[in-house]
Amino acid sequence: MLEHKSAAHILAEKIDRDGPIALSEYMAIANTAYYAAKDPIGEDGDFVTAPEMSQMFGELVGIWLADLWLRKEQPDHVHYVELGPGRGTLASDALRAMSKFDCNPQAHFVETSPVLKAKQAQLHKSAAWHETIDSLPTDAPLLIVANEFFDALPVEQFVATQAGWRRHMVARERNKFIAIPGTQTIDNQISKSSAGLPNGTILESSPASIQIFGELSHRIAKQGGAILVIDYGYDRPGTGSTLQAVKDHMPISPFDSPGTSDLTAHVDFHSLGNIAKTRLLSVHGPAEQGQWLKALGIDQRAKRLAELVPKKADNIRAAHHRLTHVDEMGRLFRVMAATSMDWPQPEGFVYGDS
Repeated sequence: MLEHKSAAHILAEKIDRDGPIALSEYMAIANTAYYAAKDPIGEDGDFVTAPEMSQMFGELVGIWLADLWLRKEQPDHVHYVELGPGRGTLASDALRAMSKFDCNPQAHFVETSPVLKAKQAQLHKSAAWHETIDSLPTDAPLLIVANEFFDALPVEQFVATQAGWRRHMVARERNKFIAIPGTQTIDNQISKSSAGLPNGTILESSPASIQIFGELSHRIAKQGGAILVIDYGYDRPGTGSTLQAVKDHMPISPFDSPGTSDLTAHVDFHSLGNIAKTRLLSVHGPAEQGQWLKALGIDQRAKRLAELVPKKADNIRAAHHRLTHVDEMGRLFRVMAATSMDWPQPEGFVYGDS
């Protein structure tokens, strides 16, 4: 029987054998092991996502998608695509809401975790699963949802030193993982556009996010449809590390126990929006999640649910607060959409008069 090696063991062997590795490689190995081993979502896991807090979240996503489809004159054939769909809860609520408008797309899930695939299959027996976006259908418009997906993709970090910009690497010291500047200076677009910043300044980028979002944008431009991205992140490029780890709902060091905690970084919505524009898509937002949900009617939906199920009224109000309040998820989480040029302007975003 083959010995199962933990992510920490794999990383330690690799670093001891080959020397320090890029932070992006460290993050990729750790998160691949983490999601393959467990269902991390819920009170018994490490974190709770918006769809698990309340059905209102998924319902409003579904209504948003159905509204686009209706105003696009109800194309006969469309596909619902979700990236990293968790337990399938968001898709369940969204597809139920969409069906009320006679919009019943085939569901496609891009998922690599066998544990989460099993959970998703309990709710979506007729869905199609994909290991990568490459096998998504090419015969019809795509309605793509990415809720807390891009934050888990690997990031690169570059640190300013007296000798120039160097890639952040992960090494081992006294049997612990640590981040150190690489030994070689980096001559790339990031370093050229950030000259003059003080030593110790950290810049982040996510080549994996750029690649995936670029390919999806190309698909939307060619096939029609929309991409909806909901995640925590920033609207304009900034400095500093946003890498973080969560275990048992508590923050820990990203370099403690890799493979047993959720490693994430803030999403660069500015770069994603620029990528979509290069594919000639219309970009909408980013907007604050709270503002977006309120524009779609979450206040009214919460009031109605509380009236229908008075025993759960306090829980419904608590979920509404957590999803929309500026001190909870309402401001930190952003919402951005990219649509095919010949698709309608989506609801929920603030548009100028021009």
